[in-house]
Amino acid sequence: MTIYDVIKRPIVTEKGVTKKDTERTLCFEVAPGANKVMVKAAVEQLFKVKVADVRTVSQVGKLRRRGRFAGYRSDWKKAYVRLKAGEKVPEYAEI
Repeated sequence: MTIYDVIKRPIVTEKGVTKKDTERTLCFEVAPGANKVMVKAAVEQLFKVKVADVRTVSQVGKLRRRGRFAGYRSDWKKAYVRLKAGEKVPEYAEI
């Protein structure tokens, strides 16, 4: 898996931007098969920063309905990446 396969996209939500500003924690959608070591290596290589720790969450797809038709959203994985002290936080979300 390449670094671009591991990290799919940054999650730019109100909670994610607040964590980025206050706790120096970045939030990404990652590949379901990626582990913490892969996510840490990908973020360090992509953004040229040092990572303190990584936390991952597996999100289960929700049931969604359109009238009488029902289906499930896909399962996906989220990673919270905390940077070491003294590292500059990359600016990928401008609000």
